Amino acid sequence: MAVPGSVGVYGGGRMGAGIAHAFAVAGSTVTVIETESAAGSARDRLEKSLAKAAEKGIAVSGTVSVVTDPAALAAVTLVVEAVPELVELKHTVLATIAEHAPDAVIGTNTSSLSIDVLAQALPDPSVLIGLHFFNPVPASDLVEVVVGEHTPPALVGLAQDWVSGLGKHAITVRNSPGFASSRLGVAIALEAMRMVEEGVASAEDIDSAMTLGYRHPVGPLRTTDLVGLDVRLAIAEHLERELGPRFAPPQLLRDKVAAGRLGRKTGEGFYRW
Repeated sequence: MAVPGSVGVYGGGRMGAGIAHAFAVAGSTVTVIETESAAGSARDRLEKSLAKAAEKGIAVSGTVSVVTDPAALAAVTLVVEAVPELVELKHTVLATIAEHAPDAVIGTNTSSLSIDVLAQALPDPSVLIGLHFFNPVPASDLVEVVVGEHTPPALVGLAQDWVSGLGKHAITVRNSPGFASSRLGVAIALEAMRMVEEGVASAEDIDSAMTLGYRHPVGPLRTTDLVGLDVRLAIAEHLERELGPRFAPPQLLRDKVAAGRLGRKTGEGFYRW
């Protein structure tokens, strides 16, 4: 299956850079949109990522550029929005994409927000589909294709083909709080945190129970450190509002986030990095 020849990625952070990397390896010409203050970091992130791929013998048949003007998206086939999980921010970015790339399909990399709510920012909500990539994107095999109220079947099929073109596996889910992956992943992680909070076992032993006993490749608490405790907290609060108290974040998670212990990106979360 083929990927689009031209792809835009709006946001050059860890997730955006990973998405750009995946499309470039698959042969797309990728344009990343970033702010003036963050564009340099995005370029460095992508250069290092693609250099590592080359060291491993992975051919990069496409190209990537990082620019600050969204007008550069005018001719792309697909734009993937990859900015933080804030509805207002995503609305602003989606409206900007629609203005500058009126003929493009738009994918949102949200991990938990409603596709239908996000589509309210667009003149034509039928161009939006959820493309939930997983961190780290180059190494992950999964993309969650999320279908909203206005998503046409033809677009779902096209998105599934694009995911296959990336060498990844698509699962298709109906728009619902947390979709499938975040809902299950957060539920397991929150229970693991409660166990640490209650002194049932250490973070290391709880993770070992899942990796050795259930063959999970990474335990739920180490995964939380990789994702970011602040990200997990935001998703849990969203799911609590939508689905009820079974997703209420443990106080331990709130305390760690308040103290700035956000996981690998700050050097400490449930583990020291």
